[in-house]
Amino acid sequence: MTRRLLPLMPLLLLPCHLQADEAAAKEYQQRVETVRGLPGFVALWDFVRRDAATGQFTAHQPEGSAHDFRLEAVNYVLDYWGQGRAATYEDFPLLGRGPFGQAVRLLNETDDTFRPCLLVPRERLHDTGLDVKGVGGSVSMVAWVIRESGNHAIAGIWHEGTDLHSQKGPIVRVEQGRRQYAIFAGLGAKSGASAVHVSENGAKSFGDKYARNLAVTPELIPTAPPDATPEILDATWSLLGFTFDNAANTVTAYLNGKATDYWIESPEKQNFFKWPARGWLQAQLHKLPGLQEGEEPDYPADQYYQPPEEEPLENKVISESDDERVELHQYPFTRVRVTLGKDAEGRFTQIKKRELIALKANPFWFPHDLYTPASEKEGGPFTIGRFIHTGRSVGFTGYIGGVAVFNEVLTPEQMARLAALGHESGPPPPLKQEDLKNP
Repeated sequence: MTRRLLPLMPLLLLPCHLQADEAAAKEYQQRVETVRGLPGFVALWDFVRRDAATGQFTAHQPEGSAHDFRLEAVNYVLDYWGQGRAATYEDFPLLGRGPFGQAVRLLNETDDTFRPCLLVPRERLHDTGLDVKGVGGSVSMVAWVIRESGNHAIAGIWHEGTDLHSQKGPIVRVEQGRRQYAIFAGLGAKSGASAVHVSENGAKSFGDKYARNLAVTPELIPTAPPDATPEILDATWSLLGFTFDNAANTVTAYLNGKATDYWIESPEKQNFFKWPARGWLQAQLHKLPGLQEGEEPDYPADQYYQPPEEEPLENKVISESDDERVELHQYPFTRVRVTLGKDAEGRFTQIKKRELIALKANPFWFPHDLYTPASEKEGGPFTIGRFIHTGRSVGFTGYIGGVAVFNEVLTPEQMARLAALGHESGPPPPLKQEDLKNP
């Protein structure tokens, strides 16, 4: 009897395996369709979908779109400094599980001539839906990540340029910055948070040598140790995201479907926000007749930071004497301390001083269109994992399990839907690559 039953056991188990495979494939497709069904959908790299001919990661796209969004493995140090070896897909270990069933790992590289990233070259994205730019252009983006360390690049069109001074040796290929939009893991604005950078000129802002228009969440991204177990990794997935609303002139950072308001007190003392604070001060001084103390006469007028301050949302008296009153004026994106003197009729109407005491970092005021390259050659690639820059830092380490771009402004409800991937609450259970049979 035993000899007759043993050969049948795999057949008896087969329907269960088929059901599991079918259920996983169905769940995978539902998650992909959740992303594809949102307004303005442009592309989703889930690291499951591959080009049939080359095996490269490629993107899901809207019905009727067939752009070549395959991801190239590149060591940008080799490309721009002529140092180090070429990168291959072997340099991006696969997790074999994740929100869509697969993820690539960004390692803590110890060789400073090796900074691998995945990218879509400019010639394959120029003037496509991925190339959000110019008059009226709005964009939203999300990335599913597990963070181990680092605060730099996640994904976007953010070639930081190689025209700045480099301590890593002579640069063979010198290019100016070609920035449009990108997600970061906080940078110095709040290391380990979810951050978005946008640029109107591809280059610098507020008189600094770097781009400083950004929004950031007050919350930090959960982290996992490099030797985390699969169970810990499954529980640590986070959704980083942002929206740039061109009509509202705002850029908003999201973490796990939430966009929490965030104010920076004394922004002039903060490493990142001292730059828009400087732009605000120079705009104030420029409005006054004559050259004022602290005014920079050569400060670029197109870099003034002037969020709406026509009417205060709230006006609070801080102190008052016979000849002076100090008020706190609350505006949508700034808090300003105003010192007033009396006019000829004895009323406190004469503005003696305006001081910026707080600046809103989420959402952030950005009254510009995104950078429009004059030509294809002056545009940057879309990169995942690292951006081209002279600092050549290791940057973000951890896993990226999906990146999606939309050329419309997603609502908070839609961001929450992406964070949950259709589940009512909590993070979605991971899919396993071995369960996805030709999804």
